[in-house]
Amino acid sequence: MPGDALDQDSAELRRRFDSSKAHPARVYDVFLGGKDNYPVDRAAAAAALAANPRGYLDVRHNRDFMRRAVTRLAQEDGIRQFLDIGTGLPTAENVHQIAQRINPGSRVVYVDHDPVVLAHARALLTSGPEGRTDYIDADLRSPAQILEQAAKTLDFDEPVALVLVALLHFVEDEEAFPVVRELVGALAPGSRLVISHITEDLNPESIRAVQRTYTERGFTFVLRSKEEVARFFTETPGVTLDEPGVVPVHHWFPSPAPAPKEVDQAYYDSLDDIEKIRYRDINDVTDADINVYAAVGRKG
Repeated sequence: MPGDALDQDSAELRRRFDSSKAHPARVYDVFLGGKDNYPVDRAAAAAALAANPRGYLDVRHNRDFMRRAVTRLAQEDGIRQFLDIGTGLPTAENVHQIAQRINPGSRVVYVDHDPVVLAHARALLTSGPEGRTDYIDADLRSPAQILEQAAKTLDFDEPVALVLVALLHFVEDEEAFPVVRELVGALAPGSRLVISHITEDLNPESIRAVQRTYTERGFTFVLRSKEEVARFFTETPGVTLDEPGVVPVHHWFPSPAPAPKEVDQAYYDSLDDIEKIRYRDINDVTDADINVYAAVGRKG
């Protein structure tokens, strides 16, 4: 990007940035043990953790579902193109790292609308030499803009995996369902739809407490049932829901999650509850811990 354009773009990012309000992408980053967040985001995460002390398992298992889904689509189905909307802040591992390890020529387009995410994405979401990655600064509610810009990197005549992980519960029904239909409508046969979504079906008391902490901070937070999550597939023309259907996220083709980094016990004991999350093993999960559904579908 030429210097003047880069300066103008940086100025626009600074204008949009607001560290006084919590942002879902940065709160998510807190739960994943990231550093690219602010006191207001950590306060929101701490409030959610106080409401549901094992709620970090929802976030961590959601991320692990993304790992398993991308791996499965790339390795078993040969998908080489991914459109990841609501990317969030870069963390290990990102979609392109997983996909390009399996198919080095894979192409990945990331989409988010947070200036902090944008700044980090440009620096860190870089492709291997044989593939391509790109980042689009756009909102899910602008599907035409997303598709137009993504077409510069992705070939929409070939299958694409549309990844909507932990995103749609931030969008009300009147926008969420039409947007998914429009995005999938632009995809070629053989494409995939990947969704994870918060629900109150599984452990309603704990997740409703978390919902209150988010809505008090101005977030839209829609808890959809299993039937409502399934509608993203059944009411999107041409899409068939793959086995095992809509299931709790840790039951979607489960495999052991990577072990956390080992640290000295004294150091661990010195950390606060939020900081300890990154060092906790999530393989001790039970059904009573999880409030997230996951599903993958196929466009015929």
